[in-house]
Amino acid sequence: MLSPKSVLITGCNRGIGLEIVKQFLQLTEPPKFLFACCRNPVAATELNAIAESNPQVRVVELDVVKQDTIEKAKLLVASIVENEGLNLLINNSGVYVPIGLVDVTREEMKRHYEVNAVGPLMVTQAFLPLLKQAARQHPTDPLSCSKAGIINISSGTGSISENSTGGSYPSRTSKAALNMITSNLSLDLKVDGILCTAIHPGWVKTEMGGESALITTEESVKGIMSVLEKLQGEEGSGKFYHGFKGELIGW
Repeated sequence: MLSPKSVLITGCNRGIGLEIVKQFLQLTEPPKFLFACCRNPVAATELNAIAESNPQVRVVELDVVKQDTIEKAKLLVASIVENEGLNLLINNSGVYVPIGLVDVTREEMKRHYEVNAVGPLMVTQAFLPLLKQAARQHPTDPLSCSKAGIINISSGTGSISENSTGGSYPSRTSKAALNMITSNLSLDLKVDGILCTAIHPGWVKTEMGGESALITTEESVKGIMSVLEKLQGEEGSGKFYHGFKGELIGW
């Protein structure tokens, strides 16, 4: 059963991140602490409304491209979870602009890498001591998202083996970089009892995905939650899953 005591999610002001918050609250055993991060908490109207009626939800300022906000968020979370640590980190923040070869720019490539790859890595690095703390609470338990886990919300566009259309240079390359980061983390953190896996949420009807997308945020996150629940042991780490379908995707 999926039952992490503490969860931190980036990019919660709308779309998939907001829906992940909602569905964690619907669990049989919701988290004791649910840290919902976004760049501008003041403007996150719906998220703030959820926090007002659910005391376990904390809206936290965190911009993945601003290191000072990452460090401040880490200190806040550490002061709340104390020795229990952080059980689950979901790196959900991302950017997507469909730019092809003719129009791609250096600036857009750098922006996508900062948000989609460098940002999640820096967030993971900052919160790693808290994840290790959580893993030490149950040293003999198998790897799982309830013990200590990192989930990187990736994209099917980052799969090299499944690329059949080309285009979207900033998104494809930055998500491929995130996938390599995920694989690296799964190897580096296995000894610490921390799981790390990437999940493609599907083509979702969000501001980023557009109205032509195939599934709703509710459908996407329901699939993601199912994947999180089934990730158990070392075989659940270092993988790339299609959240909606529950199937493995080739790197």
